[in-house]
Amino acid sequence: MKKIVFLALFAVIVTSCISTKDITYLQPSTASKSDSIKVVQENSKPYRIQASDILSINIKALDQKLVEMFSTSSQGATQMQISPQSLFFNGYTVDDHGNIRVPILGEVNVLGFTADEIRQKIEKQLLEEYFKKEANIFVTVKLAGLRYVINGEIGSPGSGVLYQDRATIMEAIANSGDIPITGNRKEVQIIRKFPHGFETYSIDLTDASAMNSPYFYIQPNDYIIIKPLKQKTWGTGVTGVQSVATIMTAISIITTFLVLSKTL
Repeated sequence: MKKIVFLALFAVIVTSCISTKDITYLQPSTASKSDSIKVVQENSKPYRIQASDILSINIKALDQKLVEMFSTSSQGATQMQISPQSLFFNGYTVDDHGNIRVPILGEVNVLGFTADEIRQKIEKQLLEEYFKKEANIFVTVKLAGLRYVINGEIGSPGSGVLYQDRATIMEAIANSGDIPITGNRKEVQIIRKFPHGFETYSIDLTDASAMNSPYFYIQPNDYIIIKPLKQKTWGTGVTGVQSVATIMTAISIITTFLVLSKTL
């Protein structure tokens, strides 16, 4: 009986504990563990604008008064600090047809273009229709932040914004408070919007080969889901000490119940 109890206790502890292999990010394969330096080729293509994206467009010239008419902000092009709220109201939102409305220029189609291609397109139109080269027109086009939504086993679920041209899923997770020990890093689900619809993909963040995935770099409007590990639903604890404490408490309750039942 003692052996059976011991084996049962050992089995519960082993199955309920979370291994460090389940919570360590980007672990190298067995073959490459001896390498001190691991070079991974960056697998990221320029992002192409889609419907519902928000663009920040800034136009400058030698005489700034000449280009103030192209600004959507009431404060003009001299505005230095822009909040997420002001970007939503004053930025250029891509409509369902892939167009943005630029003052004076009118409808400009940007669907499927990169930010740099849109910059060149606007500069060309300005020089052909409104200005000469001597005006020194300078146009910058950027995404108004990489917006994403993350839910599940994460420190701070909800929507987040990274003000970068490119960002990895690791940066998005870190920006949202990191995955707790009860989160499943091996099956991080990403739902991504494409012109033809939504695609779902799972990425294993405990494997270093995840850096080769096209989903390692997030895109605007990505939806990230962190699933819980089975240990969380079992309620036996996530560490050996917690598991032993839980089991000992259960044994104590059962023993007390048996003793009381015999005395009655």
